[in-house]
Amino acid sequence: MCLAVPAKVLAIENAMGRVELSGVTREVSLMLLPETKVGDYVLVHAGFAMQKVDQKDAEETNALIAEMNGAPRTVGDLEESAANG
Repeated sequence: MCLAVPAKVLAIENAMGRVELSGVTREVSLMLLPETKVGDYVLVHAGFAMQKVDQKDAEETNALIAEMNGAPRTVGDLEESAANG
């Protein structure tokens, strides 16, 4: 089973991007997604951006991952915010 995690693109140089996830930045290849722009959210697996995702889906996935690691439940808060916003 493979797991890809969503990350926000902070900078792009050539076919490489600097992304951020939970305060951690790393370099990833954007070769598979040449249309990616700064500010986009992408799914990252094994150092490659595999797919673009929208911000809401990225935030919800990151909240679920945090919950699996023992963080307080936040997914419901995200859903409420989206409904009210």
